[in-house]
Amino acid sequence: MHVIVCIKQVPDTANVKINPETNTLMRDGVESIVNPFDEYALELALLMKDSHGAKVSAITMGPPQADVILREALARGADEGILLTDRAFAGADTLATSYTISQAIKKLDSHPDLILFGKQAIDGDTAQVGPGVAEYLGMTLLCNVKSLEINNNRFRAETSHEDGTDLLEGDLPCVMTVLKEAPAPRFASLSGYIRARKASITKWVAADTGAEPSRLGLNGSPTKVVKIFSPPVRGCDMKCEWKKDKDKALQSIINVIKKKGVWK
Repeated sequence: MHVIVCIKQVPDTANVKINPETNTLMRDGVESIVNPFDEYALELALLMKDSHGAKVSAITMGPPQADVILREALARGADEGILLTDRAFAGADTLATSYTISQAIKKLDSHPDLILFGKQAIDGDTAQVGPGVAEYLGMTLLCNVKSLEINNNRFRAETSHEDGTDLLEGDLPCVMTVLKEAPAPRFASLSGYIRARKASITKWVAADTGAEPSRLGLNGSPTKVVKIFSPPVRGCDMKCEWKKDKDKALQSIINVIKKKGVWK
């Protein structure tokens, strides 16, 4: 069994600032982390290795320094890491990113058994790349997976949605996006970090993937980010001084609720 898990290096959103002149994220000096949702996808992949002896390959697309998250995946138990890095990939939207990753997966293995993604990346929150890759590869897609069992080349997965959960069964191969309700990510061992530090990371540029240049990066992206901004802080409509007159303050709140039609 071959499980491919796609991970992404993202800025720690707790520290992200926006450049007021360019309306872009200011990444300089901001700590980069493994996308939190992807950690759960990686854990599911490693559980398949534990229970079925699966080979686990981790793929990411990003700048050269993104190899640090591949080494983290190796430290936790992944068997190999592939970094897609080329200036031609810069500025890619979700469509171009999905295409690039799907082409890399085809080169890595034309018939993988399982491809895992985190539900979404915390820097973009689109949740579109996993489904996009599934479409390009023509594979079955399951979103919002909470738990997964595989037996005799068939999967049994629990997925979550607004109305509850579904228990789905089907045949591999399959693409899945994983929620944080999945099994908690493991910690890497000291020996794992030593092995990862010595490991060789495979690096592919655009030409290595066999992708069409016109479909990569900014040139292959039909969507454009025109502006990024922080929502304005809303002012308080009213202020009640409870300590001075509690009854008056309470009546003021009741009047506002009635005025808004919440309570009649």
